[in-house]
Amino acid sequence: MALASDIPPSSYRPKLGFKTRLMRLVARPGFQRWASAFPLTRGIAAKDGAALFDIVQGFVKSQALFALVELRIMHRLMDGAMYASDLAALAMLSEDRMERLLQAGTAMELLSKDRKGRYALARKGAAIVGVPGLEDMIRHHAAFYRDLNDPVALLRGDVDTELAQFWPYVFGAGNATDAETSNRYSDLMARSQEIVAADTLQTVALSQTKTLLDVGGGYGVFAEAAALKTPGLSATVFDLPAVGPNANARIEQSPAKDRLCFIPGSFRDDDLPRGADTISLIRVLYDHEDDTVLALLSKIYDTLPDGGRLLVSEPMSGGAKPEIAGDVYFSFYCMAMQTGTVRSAARIGELCKRSGFTSVKTYPSRRPFVTSVLTATKALA
Repeated sequence: MALASDIPPSSYRPKLGFKTRLMRLVARPGFQRWASAFPLTRGIAAKDGAALFDIVQGFVKSQALFALVELRIMHRLMDGAMYASDLAALAMLSEDRMERLLQAGTAMELLSKDRKGRYALARKGAAIVGVPGLEDMIRHHAAFYRDLNDPVALLRGDVDTELAQFWPYVFGAGNATDAETSNRYSDLMARSQEIVAADTLQTVALSQTKTLLDVGGGYGVFAEAAALKTPGLSATVFDLPAVGPNANARIEQSPAKDRLCFIPGSFRDDDLPRGADTISLIRVLYDHEDDTVLALLSKIYDTLPDGGRLLVSEPMSGGAKPEIAGDVYFSFYCMAMQTGTVRSAARIGELCKRSGFTSVKTYPSRRPFVTSVLTATKALA
C-alpha cells in the first residue's frame, strides 16, 4: 500500500473535512458577494476585507513610515504644528508630495491635522522619537526591504542578501574579529537594547543574583541596567575583543561602574568566565543555528554552579499559536540574515534540557514584539 508521501502531488487528493469544505465555500466569489450583502454576515465580511487590505498594503505603510523618519518629519514637529508648505521647503519636496506624505502619516495615526490645516505629532509619532533605537532600526530596514524584493527566491535560498553582509559576524570567528563589523552590529543593538533590558528586568527579578555574566552583551546595556536595578549585583560583559573599547567607555560613564567589567572573548572558541550564578543571553540565540546554540548552552551549563540560572530574552515564535512579531517579522529577518531562526519558548526549553538544564520556566510576554523571556536552572547536586 502506497503512503501519501509516495504519491505524486498531482495525484494526491486528501479527504475533504468539514473545515476544508467550508473554506472552499468561503473562497467562491459568489459566496463573497452574498456574504457582503447578507445582514448577518456582511459585518464579518467587511472586517475580513479590511484586515486583508491592511496586509496587502502593509509594504506601502512601512515605506511611508521610512520616508517620515528619513525626512525627520516627527522631529520637525516636536516644536509644534506646521503647514505642509513649510515642511515641504525644509525637506526639499513639492508641497503636493509633502501633503500626501503627511496625509499618510495622519491616516496611520502618527500625525494629526488641525482645523487650520496644520500637522502635529500624534502619540504614536512621538513614541517613534522616544523609543530608543526605533528610528535607527527603521532606517536599517532599507536593506531588509531590498532582500524581500523577491520573497520566493529568499525562501528558496537563492538570494545573496544585504543583511548577511551586514551581520557577517554570525558565520564564525574569522569575521567576528573585525572591529568595524563588530561595532556596526553593536551600535545598532545598543540603541535598541534599553527597551529590551527594561522589559526583561520587569519580567524576571534578579534579586537573588549576586554575579551576572552577560554573554554576547555588546556594550553592556543589559548588564548596566541589571546592576542599576539590583543593588549589590555585579555584572560582567563577555563579548568579542573588538567590542571592548566602546563597552569599556560606556562602563566608565556608568553610575554602576564599580560593579561592571568587560572580558573579551568568543563564546564559540573560548571558555566562559566562571564565578557567575546567573548567565544571560539577550538576543543571542536567534542569530545562530541549532548546533551553535546547543554548544553554547552546554558551555553555559558547565560554567554555572549547581543551582545557577540561565536567562534567555529575545523575540520568539508563537510555536503552536503563531504570532505576528516572531513568526512574520523576525522569522523573515533571520532568513535574510541567512543564519539563525526564531524559536518558540518550547523549542528553546527543549534545547536547554538537552544541554543538561532541568527546570525551564517561561513568562507571559508583555510585548512580544520587543522580547520574550525564559529561565532555566541547573539542578543542585
